[in-house]
Amino acid sequence: HLSEDIATVFARDPAARSRAEVLLCYPGVKALYWHRIAHRLYLHRHTLLARWISARTRRKTGIEIHPGAQIGRRVFIDHGAGVVIGETAEVGDDVTLYQGVTLGGTGKDHGKRHPTVESGVIIGAGAKVLGPITLGRNVAGALSPSGLPPPRRQRPRRCGCCPRAARWWATPAASCAERTARARRWITPTCPIPCWSACRRCITG
Repeated sequence: HLSEDIATVFARDPAARSRAEVLLCYPGVKALYWHRIAHRLYLHRHTLLARWISARTRRKTGIEIHPGAQIGRRVFIDHGAGVVIGETAEVGDDVTLYQGVTLGGTGKDHGKRHPTVESGVIIGAGAKVLGPITLGRNVAGALSPSGLPPPRRQRPRRCGCCPRAARWWATPAASCAERTARARRWITPTCPIPCWSACRRCITG
């Protein structure tokens, strides 16, 4: 696995110059190497030693991977600072994680508490993925709970209760202050809230 991890770094990071540089200067490679050792100990119920290795690796690399987490092959943790992967998280093959990524829990679930990241996913810097959700294959940057439909295309449309305000809000020439001030004056009996907020919601879909 170590040779495969090194080859993965060369494939995805053009800044890598030599095998020695990757081994000595890439915290993601070190964290994954020690995680595999800790994971084997964890599976054989040597949990204290596994957690000690995990804690020591966190101090050395800034990457915290619980020994119970399941990590696939050819995973690349770029930069690595602040990456946290929880106990029941599952990470597939060919996944890329950037700095600051959290695969954590919400504290409200039992059993499976952490995300499942399928093969080929790219999770950008600072992303917080919480709870037992699934990121499908080859997702890049779009982090949505499993089962939710993709976001609709945003397109202007008329609001049924106040079409004048909707048209005025959609006018590019009008400044934000002008649109808000005029739309606030148009309140109809069929619209229980100020038309300016209703129309804004309708237009952006």
